[in-house]
Amino acid sequence: MHKEPANILPSRRHFLRKTSLMTAGSLICPSQLLSQATAADKSVTVSNMEVSTVAVSNRTNWIIVALSGTNGIKGYGEASVGRRAELSELKEFFELVKGESPFEIQRYRELGWTKASSGNRPVATAFSAIEQALWDLLSKSLDTPFYNLIGGKLNDVLPVYANINRATSQRNPNGFAKNAVAAVEDGFKAIKAAPFDGFPSLDSPTGEINSARELGIACIYAMREAVGDDIDIKIDAHSFFDTELAISIAHDLDAANLSWYEEPVAPTQTENTRIIHDTISQTVAGGEFLFGVEGFKPLCEAAAVDIIMPDVKHCGGVWEAVKISALAEAHGIKVSPHNPSGPVSTAISASLCAGIPNFDVLEYQWGEQSWRNTLVEPAETFIDGSIIISDRSGFGIDINDQVLQAHRV
Repeated sequence: MHKEPANILPSRRHFLRKTSLMTAGSLICPSQLLSQATAADKSVTVSNMEVSTVAVSNRTNWIIVALSGTNGIKGYGEASVGRRAELSELKEFFELVKGESPFEIQRYRELGWTKASSGNRPVATAFSAIEQALWDLLSKSLDTPFYNLIGGKLNDVLPVYANINRATSQRNPNGFAKNAVAAVEDGFKAIKAAPFDGFPSLDSPTGEINSARELGIACIYAMREAVGDDIDIKIDAHSFFDTELAISIAHDLDAANLSWYEEPVAPTQTENTRIIHDTISQTVAGGEFLFGVEGFKPLCEAAAVDIIMPDVKHCGGVWEAVKISALAEAHGIKVSPHNPSGPVSTAISASLCAGIPNFDVLEYQWGEQSWRNTLVEPAETFIDGSIIISDRSGFGIDINDQVLQAHRV
């Protein structure tokens, strides 16, 4: 371990040791950090943005944002939106931070918030990615992990569930069961799938709806039989149902012993979500595309869900995710970040979850590409279905340029 020379007085490391002793409830704002930083830290400004698109599968591209500081450090964010290969919305938000200090995150948030909260998901994602990269650049410049800037580390090890959905091209009971077993063999103790994807519209003929319903239910029971009773199975319904159908299917799934039932109806349908929550036996989760505290407030205040799922790529960034988590904690609701994403978003989400007292479990996009873990340095690693929190500065990662170039669009 490197040690500072004994004759150096109040230094950046001295300040960092102080921040690591803060409690999780004591959020540190950027202005406080700036007042205690060294002169060199204060002079850092954002000089450049590089956007890289990584081709993953026919369902997924990862859009990685790098903000360079005048101190030579890069901060990373992720702006992935499904299959999109570019996000032109990033350019406008970059103009708000170009030439500015990465410490001025609140200034950036205020300048961009009205546009970001307009209800356009790509715009919200672009705003969030720049915000993520600012935090990474800031905390790397201070040589401290991000979680030290929001009160310190509460969780050293995070349980992770494997989302097998995109990796499952064989959309039948055998296909889902096979991948469920493979994920468990990789060490994961919890899995998630969306076997109702492609569900017909609710005004379709009754026979079509019943066939899709029976297929989805069969896939779930096939997974349960394949992995046994000790593995958590989470089901994402992707808001395909109405209230009556959601409740009826949940009853059919009672014997499957699900660990949660995610978004059977759109999470913006607060009252319908509450009715479902209060009627069924399963834990209810949701909120993957909601934006800001205001977006999550109705679900929390109505106690319509047991678990909320802010996504750092879409919810307004990591600072907003901290505020959303505090709102949930006040209402006795747990937080499980939505994260069917690349290793950059996973590192960001993990660093965030390290400091969240009401954290539940983190999502991991399993099985899309064998080279995924090598895109970041150090390589992404899971041990017994968990991720170990890094003590590296920022979000704990840098990009492996060789791997990036090999898979860049």
